[in-house]
Amino acid sequence: MSRLAGKVAVITGAAQGLGRACAERFLQEGAQVVIGDIDQARLAATAADLARPDVVLAVPADVTRRADVEKLVAAAVDHFGQLDIMINNAGIARSQDFLDISDQDFDEVIGVNLKGAFFGVQTAARQFIAQGGGGVIINMSSINAHLANPSLATYAISKGGMNQLTAVAAVALAPHGIRVTGIGPGTILTDMVSRSIFSSDDARRTVLSRTPLGRCGEPSEIASVAAFLASDDASYITGQTIYPDGGRLILNYTVPVAGQ
Repeated sequence: MSRLAGKVAVITGAAQGLGRACAERFLQEGAQVVIGDIDQARLAATAADLARPDVVLAVPADVTRRADVEKLVAAAVDHFGQLDIMINNAGIARSQDFLDISDQDFDEVIGVNLKGAFFGVQTAARQFIAQGGGGVIINMSSINAHLANPSLATYAISKGGMNQLTAVAAVALAPHGIRVTGIGPGTILTDMVSRSIFSSDDARRTVLSRTPLGRCGEPSEIASVAAFLASDDASYITGQTIYPDGGRLILNYTVPVAGQ
């Protein structure tokens, strides 16, 4: 596969989970990749695991700081000569009672998930325009942008805002040939999800009872959507958020699960 040959991508939150999976897939597709994350130790370990120093650059970054996002884009340009793709993947989630959410809780989740994505969209777009236009921005949303899950209220609110960020930016940047798209995963078996959501048989049954395909997704299945959206195969797609969710959003009832 070489759909992304000659392309340079920046991926935030890439030390693990969906960001790492996207980095791995983009490398397979021929891209050069800058991976950013606030967890410097895990970021360094991921870069070492990828073992491709010629096409992978690891840059520690906190997406809540505009200067750090600008540093990621500058690193791509300085090291690889350009920027073609920006994936705003960094995100956090907190499970808590709605009435217990503090100002700090709200600000921290919105700061990473939504404000950080806004910094990424704006910074990448400015670079794309400086290069002469064109480019792709992908925002990592969630099915929780549409589903009302009060235990994940701040996360859901941030992802709802991200969908609107994707739509508004797509319209604003279309005259420059820049496409802005989103991905809204369902329950994906990242390490975090495996530890938290699949912590018991009851938790597993609850998740699978609302997933028509009867299983959770793999990070690689989200990365494949990202690779498609970043490629010329998706040249007429902008402003849309794609939902690889095993059928979760179309379901208005629960389905039987073996072992219940």
